[in-house]
Amino acid sequence: MQNGAHKLQVNKIAGSIGAEIHNVDLGNLDEPTAKEIRQALLDHKVIFFRNQDLSPEQFLKFSSRFGKPVEYPFVKGIDGYPQIIQVLKRENEKTNFGGVWHCDTLYLDEPPMGTILMAKELPPFGGDTLFANQVAAYDTLSDGLKSTLSTLTGVNTSAKADASKTREDRIKDSGHKTEDYVSYHPAVRTHPETGNKSLYVNVAHTERFDGWTPEESTPLLKFLFELQVKPEFTCRFKWEPGSIAFWDNRAALHNPINDYHGFKRSMQRITLAGDKPR
Repeated sequence: MQNGAHKLQVNKIAGSIGAEIHNVDLGNLDEPTAKEIRQALLDHKVIFFRNQDLSPEQFLKFSSRFGKPVEYPFVKGIDGYPQIIQVLKRENEKTNFGGVWHCDTLYLDEPPMGTILMAKELPPFGGDTLFANQVAAYDTLSDGLKSTLSTLTGVNTSAKADASKTREDRIKDSGHKTEDYVSYHPAVRTHPETGNKSLYVNVAHTERFDGWTPEESTPLLKFLFELQVKPEFTCRFKWEPGSIAFWDNRAALHNPINDYHGFKRSMQRITLAGDKPR
């Protein structure tokens, strides 16, 4: 299929977030089509593609159209492609990689703007991924709470145990250990491209509010963590070999479901450089 010869087909998969895009070959992408894809990402927060079995070189070239691929701080990339990491759960492992609601690497000073994940080897069932719209979650808040949150800064750390369980296994595999990271970001961020405001905390990384103790922070954080993943803000994606998900890390959370054991699940992931949240 020649890109440009067919109009992209964009099908929403849920009311709040997520769309599948058809009629496109990501290994042969022209600039007008790339612009349409970027707009779809901004509109739907996460977009999905099917039957896109890209080589590492093609995967990197596709990703580079939307930002600068960067290395993940904890896990070494695949041979020859340091920006592409393997997201792996082995047959004998019980805990999956990043199996909790989060946006990627919120503990960095400049978290990635987006993440692109491609399925390589999947279990016969399970292993879906959930996504949650953080603009929609923010929009439901009262004016009073919006005002309060506008003054708060979240303290985020890579040391929180929920996010690090299987990451530690991949660190052992790669010998790529670094020190823990801590970041200070607004609890509500403004999207640099759309201007929309979104909740910018998550259960995997946010430890407390700056100037507050963990005990003082817990009640409000607990409320936000529960609110931001309410079913009406979410979608669920069922993977197939060659499926690709591309999510906006500035406006969406994700959660890979750990409902399969005894089977291997292998993906390749690229993260794109972001900016300082404001």
